[in-house]
Amino acid sequence: LARGCIWLRGVKFNMQVPAVMWVGAVGLIAVGVATQLVLNQTMTRGATPSFLLPVVIIAVGAFLFLVAFVGCCGACKENYCLMITFAIFLSLIMLVEVAAAIAGYEFRDKVRSEFNKDFRQQMKNYPKANETASILDKMQKDFKCCGAANYTDWEKIPTMASRVPDSCCVNITNNCGVHFVVKDIHTEGCVEKIAAWLRKNVLVGGGACSALVHILVIMSQMWCHCDTVPISTTCL
Repeated sequence: LARGCIWLRGVKFNMQVPAVMWVGAVGLIAVGVATQLVLNQTMTRGATPSFLLPVVIIAVGAFLFLVAFVGCCGACKENYCLMITFAIFLSLIMLVEVAAAIAGYEFRDKVRSEFNKDFRQQMKNYPKANETASILDKMQKDFKCCGAANYTDWEKIPTMASRVPDSCCVNITNNCGVHFVVKDIHTEGCVEKIAAWLRKNVLVGGGACSALVHILVIMSQMWCHCDTVPISTTCL
């Protein structure tokens, strides 16, 4: 054994840090899964930036969960190698998050364009495809929206002349969308509403979870005092 200051020694005295990291990891995974479910309902699946984003969020959450476990073991055993590994993994996570944020900003217009294109394509299949109709109805009902840009988009669908889906109605009843009155339906488009939901949950939710974890780790460094304590400099 050697003697010296344990890097991130505050973690040894405050085991809530790994616990909060686990909570943050679960939060990131939940945000990623929720985003993936929304994208599955609104867009044609493929290897596009839209579908890669939630995959990255879920992967970072899962990796963060494992990193918290390494940090917990390193703090409990006062193992130098585990603590260094913990620090390296945290640095990697921060780099991935920065890269994901930059990629998300760069591809934001492309993602929005894909979303708008796929939504309008699904509108063309309404109500011929029952599955498509069910998905669009659920989105319009949940997000209180109608059409892609606005309710007038339905006028361009041959099978929807002079009507909108019942799911556009403020108070949904059977055939309420037939010969509708504008004040009785939701007029805002779904593309912008769902895009706003994704921004709020992916950027704000994911960013908050990530920031909370890193702030706690930085605070734990500040609590580190260079007292003389035994530490293991081996990886065993």
